[in-house]
Amino acid sequence: MNLFKRAWWRLSAHLGKTAMLTGLFLVICTLVLSGFLIRSAAARAAGEAKRTVGAVATMQLDLDGLIASGKMDAPSGGQAGMIGAEGDLRRSLVDRVCRSSVVTKCNYTSDAAAFPGKKTRLHQPVPPPAGQDTLGTDLFKADGIRDLGEVAAFRNGDAKLVSGRGITPDSAADEIVVEERVAKANGIGVGDRVALMAGVLPGPGGERDTTEHSFKVVGVYRSGTPDTGRYVPAMTDPANQVYVTPDGASVLMGKGEGAEAVVKQATFTLKDPADLPRLKKDAEAAGADPRVFPLTVNDKQYRALVGPITRTADFATVTVWLVALAGTAILALVVASSLRERRKELGILLSLGERKPRLLGQHLVEVLACALLAIGLAAACSQALSQTVGDRLLAGEVADARNAGADRTPERDPSDPNGGTLPQEPAADPIDSMDVRLGPADIARVGATGLGIAALAVLLPGVRVLRLHPRDILTKGD
Repeated sequence: MNLFKRAWWRLSAHLGKTAMLTGLFLVICTLVLSGFLIRSAAARAAGEAKRTVGAVATMQLDLDGLIASGKMDAPSGGQAGMIGAEGDLRRSLVDRVCRSSVVTKCNYTSDAAAFPGKKTRLHQPVPPPAGQDTLGTDLFKADGIRDLGEVAAFRNGDAKLVSGRGITPDSAADEIVVEERVAKANGIGVGDRVALMAGVLPGPGGERDTTEHSFKVVGVYRSGTPDTGRYVPAMTDPANQVYVTPDGASVLMGKGEGAEAVVKQATFTLKDPADLPRLKKDAEAAGADPRVFPLTVNDKQYRALVGPITRTADFATVTVWLVALAGTAILALVVASSLRERRKELGILLSLGERKPRLLGQHLVEVLACALLAIGLAAACSQALSQTVGDRLLAGEVADARNAGADRTPERDPSDPNGGTLPQEPAADPIDSMDVRLGPADIARVGATGLGIAALAVLLPGVRVLRLHPRDILTKGD
């Protein structure tokens, strides 16, 4: 008799057992499909975050690496904190690295200070206490930038231009943008010139360089931080923050300009984080010493964005494996129990000449029929379940990530001989939602998984069928 007919008669004659097997498969397939959908949604979100944020490689001086390279002695005594020319990151080197084929965008910045010229005034509404030495603080804080629009304060709206324009990659070396309170204190506006001196303090017994450098005011901005009404050191007052070009900042650091200009840090936006090894090779070919100016990928923002959703996907993956293994074991026990109950049926069929593989095939058809029905039902209800479960899991991970972000501590600046810290970037808000979509590929994956579980659940205990003998079954009942 045809094994498919026997399988159909068996399923239709024992509807309770058929429903139980189908329900068991429905639970397994629904959980497995939900895990697949959550993983797919997380992968799409992570890919979109990578395209949005990009991977940024940073190049800057590593003071420990400079000392270890033997190009300078460890700072000590009167020379503490002094770094020689070997520690200067030249703009010309950065420009060569920028030509790498894996770089989509590059930028560099400089941190400098400037003494006011003889006719230039700092904004200092409250004078310092009598007798206080302010030589090291009566300076402008001058940041060398390529694009004012990329500065965090202007991106987040804490500062905005009120007249003129900002610094751009095409700006001349002597352009400057000043805060409006400094502009009023000096009676200057867009198009006027302001004189500054290099903000480098002399060494013991030395004299300060009083050469004035003229800068053209191209923009005036307004800081969102008002005056405090009490004395603060001039260099820490936001009103005394000026923005110049990288060449201008190099001059104010007492360095050269043009090919000899020095920058503090260079950043390179990569097409993919995996391109870092190629960028390192290109940087070495351009003349960069990897010990002194190492390249590191700053993927903190990307990890902050995708961390919670990645952990949710990892949990879903573990769930898929656990459900698949547990489901295979449970179904194998169910099939083994069914085979034991049907031993007389098997003995009669074998005595009538039925081949053992066909008996095993009948059981496989019965289980696969239940599995196919369960896969169809799982496809109808898994999307809504996956969205609900995924959102709840993700919400918990996001809450943990935000709490952890609030406890961040500043990182050490490897280029600062005085042990300074890097400025903290605003914490990226992690992805807090996922878009679950059910597609043919997901149904195919859960179908393959479900049918695989069904096959294993039948074949593992079904090996006993191949060892059965009709006489032993009918006479001994085993």
